[in-house]
Amino acid sequence: MVFRNLVRSTLRNTQASSYKNHVVAARTLQEHLVRVPVLARWSSTEASIQKDDSETELKFKGHDMLAPFTAGWQSTDTNPLVIEKSKGSYVWDVNGNKYLDSLAGLWCTALGGNEPRLVAAATAQLNTLPFYHSFWNRSTKPSLDLAKELLNTFTATKMGKAFFTNSGSEANDSQVKLVWYYNNALGRPNKKKFIAREKSYHGSTLISASLSGLPALHQKFDLPAPFVLHTDCPHYWRYHLPGESEEEFSTRLANNLENLILKEGPETIAAFIAEPVMGAGGVIPPPATYFDKIQPILKKYDILFIADEVICAFGRLGTMFGCDKYGIQPDLVSMAKALSSAYMPIGAVLVSPEVSDVIHSQSNKLGTFSHGFTYSGHPVSCAVALEAIKIYKERNIPEVVQRISDKFQDGIKAFSDSPIIGEIRGTGLILGTEFTDNKSPNNAFPPEWGVGAYFGAQCQKHGMLVRVAGDNIMMSPPFIITPEEVDELISIYGKALEATEEKVKELKSQQK
Repeated sequence: MVFRNLVRSTLRNTQASSYKNHVVAARTLQEHLVRVPVLARWSSTEASIQKDDSETELKFKGHDMLAPFTAGWQSTDTNPLVIEKSKGSYVWDVNGNKYLDSLAGLWCTALGGNEPRLVAAATAQLNTLPFYHSFWNRSTKPSLDLAKELLNTFTATKMGKAFFTNSGSEANDSQVKLVWYYNNALGRPNKKKFIAREKSYHGSTLISASLSGLPALHQKFDLPAPFVLHTDCPHYWRYHLPGESEEEFSTRLANNLENLILKEGPETIAAFIAEPVMGAGGVIPPPATYFDKIQPILKKYDILFIADEVICAFGRLGTMFGCDKYGIQPDLVSMAKALSSAYMPIGAVLVSPEVSDVIHSQSNKLGTFSHGFTYSGHPVSCAVALEAIKIYKERNIPEVVQRISDKFQDGIKAFSDSPIIGEIRGTGLILGTEFTDNKSPNNAFPPEWGVGAYFGAQCQKHGMLVRVAGDNIMMSPPFIITPEEVDELISIYGKALEATEEKVKELKSQQK
């Protein structure tokens, strides 16, 4: 009852209704975890951490970091989960508890937690040249080698140049500047608007957060910027009309996009940005023929297509890039995360020859291309990324993902009949679960119940970390996950689901 009152209090103090689920889920997850620290500790397979006194655990409540995507009360009132080491598909916290990391960090540790070749690549580069920049026609060999490797690796369409950033957010932020620079060079100063999609995630910088279609990234930040428009989220299960097929749904969304372009004026629309599979918005694969219908419209009105491959690239979907899976032929590409298997911060932008040639010409007229970062093409990050790509190719990681993904997808989707699950969706090694009542997208559970948060806490209690966002659960395990580890993942998911079903029954009985 105390926990429910706390949650209700949170709801009363939260004005933005679209943000309520996120806030409540975050708080509820912490409340659940506060209740089960002993169980979580004992669930580990490591005998050395089975302590009798929880007071011996390391605690960091009230720490000094302004933590990203974390509410203030979480830092002051609860202990964070502090991860200390990783190995393969597992991580350990500072108190020795072992967890199967079903999100691969943040969709990114593709090769697991201790790939020795990546560590060796970083060490060798640190011992040779720990840093040099890429300004003023100076550079380093790892950055030049990586640029060439990326252009050769991306084959959905020919790319002309690679530009390096430190993250996916910076990559998408840079995309906007590049597109504006391009259109200004062509004498089209009004062609500046960007179209993204509701529920998309493209980063958290000022521009990339504006591109994102998640209200939590906009509230109280004075976002989105006015040059960003958002079109329909392509989530068939949630938004299709009665009797409407996936292809008909895609046709309707494509028509809506064209109508938006015509309403705003094609001469004002610069680019459209999309993730091949939407990630942080809830793991939403595109409906059938969606990109086949979208791309001709963009070509018709001379609108650039930016493919945000930050989550999908390098094998996540069972293809080297998401563009390969869905027949996308973009003008620009953003990537990060698995680019270095997250061992070093790095992002990249690939630019088509048509765009890069214009940028080249314009920079000659102006005397320079005045965009870049101190750490653009950082030699250590590039060395690690080069080795990661080498591993992806040597081990044929996309094929590895294809082989293991059926077991992963089928194993979790076997729980689809649960009365509290509305939909389980995904492809390759990315999957989302959405909890709803009566199997309907229109019957959400009361936010104060914290159904998703309770499920996440149960997973953690049994030794697995998942992403919780309201009543959505997301997983994207490392590409190197083994069949035995998939079995463990499915088993823990099943235990957490059973406990959550019982919790929902209990909460429903209290309503009567």
